[in-house]
Amino acid sequence: MPASADLVRARAALARSLRDGLESRGYLEVETPIAVPFAGQEPHLRPFETRFTPDPPVPPGGIEGARRLHLHTSPEYAMKRLLSRPGFSRCYQFARVFRDGEVTRTHNPEFTLLEFYASPGSADSIMAELEALIAAAATLAPGRAGHGRARSISLSPPFERLTCREAFARYAGFDPLPLDADAFAQAARTVGVRPAAEASWDDVFTQVLMEKVEPCLGLEQPTYLTEYPASQAALARLKPSDPRVAERFELYAGGLELANGFSELCDAAEQRLRLQEEQNLRAVLGREVFPLDEAFLQSLDRIGAAGGVAVGFDRLLMLLTGAQSISDVLLFPAADEYPRART
Repeated sequence: MPASADLVRARAALARSLRDGLESRGYLEVETPIAVPFAGQEPHLRPFETRFTPDPPVPPGGIEGARRLHLHTSPEYAMKRLLSRPGFSRCYQFARVFRDGEVTRTHNPEFTLLEFYASPGSADSIMAELEALIAAAATLAPGRAGHGRARSISLSPPFERLTCREAFARYAGFDPLPLDADAFAQAARTVGVRPAAEASWDDVFTQVLMEKVEPCLGLEQPTYLTEYPASQAALARLKPSDPRVAERFELYAGGLELANGFSELCDAAEQRLRLQEEQNLRAVLGREVFPLDEAFLQSLDRIGAAGGVAVGFDRLLMLLTGAQSISDVLLFPAADEYPRART
């Protein structure tokens, strides 16, 4: 059911707490376009499409002809372009974002991300700031933090940190990194996971993560899952001491993913190669392949070392209030608003 007035007040209080915390740390609030000319390349996301059609006559220097646009799935590209400009070395945004096909207990096709970026910065510095922000926000709902299997979660820093290799060893019983795709699939089967016959290494990683690892994360305190395999982090810097993994993290509480962040990849040539790999994967999966965002790529070499994170604002509110469904924290959830099929 839609959010109650009390939950709407809690939503506003959470936004104020996060804004106050970020601005006290020198972050500048920004707004970037929602309708963008270049969709992201993430293979498993489907963006909504729209169009811009100028009214004739077109003025001198105006935009000629209709053009296709997409509602952004994240403001990440635009915010990194800002990060490369003077005066925007620490910036944040509460962004309405859109992802087609996502209507579940924890997904809505339109939702809110809090994204913030810092240069200089890194995954480690962003994790430290994020846990401090969440700890401060926890005072809004003392003793109520919890979700799913976790009835009460301590939000006091420091949060637990586990590498992917440590988490897989602890909860699935094996380390996936040394395994090829066939050996990985066999190891998964021995612990009750049944990947498809044609599953890739990354497919098996995702399936074991979702079935065996994620449900065990953050049950007593939030957990940062760190050092994702390089193939799982197209926008992240690789770890210098072990390039098999990336400086990427996700934050979990009560088995629910709350945030995804990393040390940013600020090398335009390397980023181009990785996005081209994602284009190839989209083609293999039968998904539309989008052009590369050249303005985004051209900005990267001007940034230097940086870190950033996308926080699921609605999910964080679920954690703090004990809500069991994202519909409970939205005034107009898609599950209620979208027309039902006639039978």
